[in-house]
Amino acid sequence: MEIAIIAHDLKKELMTQFCIAYCGILSKHNLCATGITAKYISEATGLEIEKMLSGVQGGKQQIASRISCNEIDILLYFKDTRPDAMIDEVESELLRLCDLYNIPVATNIATAEVVITALDRGDLDWREIVNPRSEYNRKLKNGSGRI
Repeated sequence: MEIAIIAHDLKKELMTQFCIAYCGILSKHNLCATGITAKYISEATGLEIEKMLSGVQGGKQQIASRISCNEIDILLYFKDTRPDAMIDEVESELLRLCDLYNIPVATNIATAEVVITALDRGDLDWREIVNPRSEYNRKLKNGSGRI
């Protein structure tokens, strides 16, 4: 599956810890993340992650573009939860696109754990029907089941 990862500055450490905990599952899939988040996760886990631009330089827009082209199967997006945190237009658009294209999205660690364990059990294999273009799904159709 194609998994996109975004974490606000205050959530980067939590996202990194999450990826360390679920490294075995994540390693079976294609990952992309906004710049600094990708760097932290890659250095901590050794996972291969396609590095996008940083969030403020357009990385969130790059991921939104992939979602709109149905090239992302899961979005892990740990957002700033401070009461005064502003939700910008790009964040709203990301969440809208996930709703539009039926992309499972986790905005906190509890939901991320549910999504990742469901992915590991095969509960998200229906995405193969919705997104047959991903590298993972092409391999699955050809019988290898692994990238």
